[in-house]
Amino acid sequence: MDEIKYVKDSKDVKRYAKFSTQEQESFVVMLLNAKNKLIDQRLVFLGTVNQCPVHPREIFKEAIRQNASGIILVHNHPSGDPTPSEEDTEVTKTIVSAGEFLGIQVLDHVIVGNKNHYSFVDEGLMTKILSRKKLNGDNKNEIVS
Repeated sequence: MDEIKYVKDSKDVKRYAKFSTQEQESFVVMLLNAKNKLIDQRLVFLGTVNQCPVHPREIFKEAIRQNASGIILVHNHPSGDPTPSEEDTEVTKTIVSAGEFLGIQVLDHVIVGNKNHYSFVDEGLMTKILSRKKLNGDNKNEIVS
């Protein structure tokens, strides 16, 4: 019988994430229910040693199919340094926007290095992304009276 896994923090994400290789950037999406129970995880993109093309359509396809209420983005940096690139941040912004439109919350983006990891939530970057969207009036789902 499979162990029931709940994701409470970025350490759980790092522990549960499964990568097919550490030699190429791999982008995994973890699908969670409303109680943060891990429903499934899927390798959605496999890149090169230093980049991985990502598109929101593929990220959310399985989340919609499996009725996930939230997702966690996870990818590795084969260099071993989990510091996010500017592209990592921009991709996260795009995926967060798509998730808001679809009603599927992006709970975190975790980048895994050799011995450590970087969590957008733990480092406050996810909060900055969300607050910047509201300041710029990017919240298209908000009803204005």
